[in-house]
Amino acid sequence: MLKFIDEILLCFRPCFSRMAAFEWFATIITGLMVRSDSLGITSIIRGLVLDRYFLTVPLLKEWKACSEKAPGLLHVVTRAKRNCTAYERPGAYKGRGRRPVHGTAVHLRDLFISDAALFQEAQLRMYGTEKEVRFLSGTYLWGQKLYQPLKFVLVEYEKTQAILVCTDLSMCAEDIILAYAHRFKIEAMFREMKHCFGGFCYHFWSKAVPKLDRYLRKAAADPLEQVKDGQERRRVLKTLKAIEGYVLFSSIAMGITQMLCLKYEGKIQVSDFRYLRTPSHQVMSEASMMEYLRRNLFRFMARQEELTITKIISSRQVSFENEEIDLLIS
Repeated sequence: MLKFIDEILLCFRPCFSRMAAFEWFATIITGLMVRSDSLGITSIIRGLVLDRYFLTVPLLKEWKACSEKAPGLLHVVTRAKRNCTAYERPGAYKGRGRRPVHGTAVHLRDLFISDAALFQEAQLRMYGTEKEVRFLSGTYLWGQKLYQPLKFVLVEYEKTQAILVCTDLSMCAEDIILAYAHRFKIEAMFREMKHCFGGFCYHFWSKAVPKLDRYLRKAAADPLEQVKDGQERRRVLKTLKAIEGYVLFSSIAMGITQMLCLKYEGKIQVSDFRYLRTPSHQVMSEASMMEYLRRNLFRFMARQEELTITKIISSRQVSFENEEIDLLIS
């Protein structure tokens, strides 16, 4: 197992120009994989699918601004409310009065009944099982004073009805349904990253970063725009870089742990070292693998002293020459 971790970490060696930086990287990643607390990064040295109802005009405005800078780079898949009202495209201009910006209003939930015969059927794998799904897709305009063309997918499965929305008009309905079904896995990933790896438990701050104003008015200027001093702006950027780096390292540690869970599927008996209230699947959870590593990592290192990761961590361990200090600590 330790050899597998060593091989993965060595793949990151070309990313660092200095060996010392890579050694700290390997130490931090290994520390994140065996951590048992939720402290900041100093503890290691010591030891867009959106959720439902996120369809809003401000979200679409931000998406449009991003699409103008990098077309096709980002698309949104989310779920609309059942009382969502969209509009048909405007008809041909007849040359009188103001040009229409939208056509007839469409109450989407009524389509489940009025257009029931137009629904298509498909067998899709959702939430780990095969499900019979009925769906109907169409392109409508949505958003007060925005009227953005969006692709709406009406979905029925197991007595459940949902209205999904996608900004990519070329995306097929089946892919939109599957993309939204993966939302649960994303939520589970955030849970493991937060509670097991402490990926969001960072403590990086700077006096140059302005305090958060929860009651800031919409017309008020962004607090970051008030930072004019060049040195303070660099401090803000360094703080942001530290936060992003810490989250990135946590993601790498979680990815390696998940690879270990898949590689050693059925080969490790979790009940031998950890109590489980309910029966688990053959694939270990991230928490179980971390507990296994905490119990056996140093035993693996003692058996495989020739590995790079063993040499790196061993070089950073404190050796007490005074036996009395060693006894006091133990």
